[in-house]
Amino acid sequence: MPPSNLVDLSRIDPDHVAFTIEQIREHNPQRYEFEQLSHIAMADFEAREVCGVLDIPADPWWGRGHVPAKALMPGVLMLEAAAQTCSWFVHQVIDSSENPGKIFGFGGIDNVKFRSAVFPPDRLVIVGKCVKISRRRAIFETQGLHGDMERIAFEATITGLWV
Repeated sequence: MPPSNLVDLSRIDPDHVAFTIEQIREHNPQRYEFEQLSHIAMADFEAREVCGVLDIPADPWWGRGHVPAKALMPGVLMLEAAAQTCSWFVHQVIDSSENPGKIFGFGGIDNVKFRSAVFPPDRLVIVGKCVKISRRRAIFETQGLHGDMERIAFEATITGLWV
C-alpha cells in the first residue's frame, strides 16, 4: 500500500514562488551545483509545513555520469534537496543569531525509502512536516513528489543540527 501524503497537496501550488532563490540563499550556504532548490512554494509556520521545489533541467550536471544512458537523479541529491528545504524552514523559525558562526546541517537520515525514479527534465516537489524543533535540532518527516505531484519519489526522516 502506498504511503499517504504528509501534507494536504491541495494547499500546494508548485508554480507559486513564496520565497525566491535569493531569499533561500540568505540562509542556506549551498551554491552552484549543490543548490538543490529553485524556490519555496509554501511555508506554513503554524502547521510546521514547508514545500520546496527543484526544477531539474534537461541536462543536469550529474546526468553525464549517473547512469549516462538514462540519467537518473541520485537519491542522495533528492535527500539533499529535502535537507535544504528543512534547513531553510528552521532558519525562519529559530533566530540564527543564537548560533553565531554555525550552519544548520545534517544530523541524521532515517527511514529512507525510494519509491520511484526521477529523470530529467522533471520537477521535484519536496514536502516537509516538522515534528520536533528546538534551539539545537529539528526533526522533519519529508517526501519528494514528482510527475505533477502524482508519484512519491522518496520519503525520509531528516534530523538537522547546528554545526
